[in-house]
Amino acid sequence: MKISIIGIGRLGGALAIALAKKGYEIENLIVRKKENSEIIAEFIEPKPEILSDSEFDKISSDIIFITTQDFEIKKASESLAENLKKKSFVFHTSGSLSSKILQNLKEKGCKVGSIHPLISVSDAVLGAERFKDAYFCVEGGDEAVKIAKEIVKNLGGKFFSIETRYKPLYHASAVTACGHLVALIDMAIEILTKCGLAAKDAQEILLPLIKSTIENLSEQTTAEALTGTFARADVETLEKHIEVLRENVSAEALDVYLQLGNRSAHLAERQGISAEKLERMREKISLAKRNLK
Repeated sequence: MKISIIGIGRLGGALAIALAKKGYEIENLIVRKKENSEIIAEFIEPKPEILSDSEFDKISSDIIFITTQDFEIKKASESLAENLKKKSFVFHTSGSLSSKILQNLKEKGCKVGSIHPLISVSDAVLGAERFKDAYFCVEGGDEAVKIAKEIVKNLGGKFFSIETRYKPLYHASAVTACGHLVALIDMAIEILTKCGLAAKDAQEILLPLIKSTIENLSEQTTAEALTGTFARADVETLEKHIEVLRENVSAEALDVYLQLGNRSAHLAERQGISAEKLERMREKISLAKRNLK
């Protein structure tokens, strides 16, 4: 089947390269600036035709992906609805939006859906290799979902579906596990730099710890994977942490530590740690939160 992709950023580029490697013909790459997609086109055979975003009337592919930013999806779908002569399968790749945003295309006879890969793509070329074994959230009309599942299988991925109304909640979970994880690690790096280390060195030092934690999560529940101060209900160490964090980092960073401390105490409780010890930890956290400036 022939495919056109609208919006060749990191995800769109990765998808184009990966689909081409699996035997799909990438017919068109549609971008605002044609030079932006030339690098991606070098990885695709046969070479796709690069179109500008004013040439939607030239699109006639069996499958069309809209991989733009969320706020641009509606505009792209409207342009497609005005110009598309074929009743194609049309998918967007937003995590937070449902296929309802493609309603105008559905009214034109297209089969619409959404396909969102649960991976982090920071580079198009490297990202093309990350779809294998990844989970994809697919939703939409029955015919569209059937094709979406076929595409995911061909990419070596796994699929699951949710009700359309839950897309924003699903995406909030994904952001917490990915973007917020990066933000949390950035905070850990910042704390370690207060010990006199350069940020680059701090990141390198923390990475094996982070990787080992992720590896534990691949084999254990979150409660089982919890280690350290909160898993031991070590009140004395918690008190030291609060003291040095108050002296060395922002109130915001300390607040994040305390909020996560409450969640860690909840996990420790599921491990069977003494309720009395955990209550003492919660009291320390509560007191520290009241004293935040």
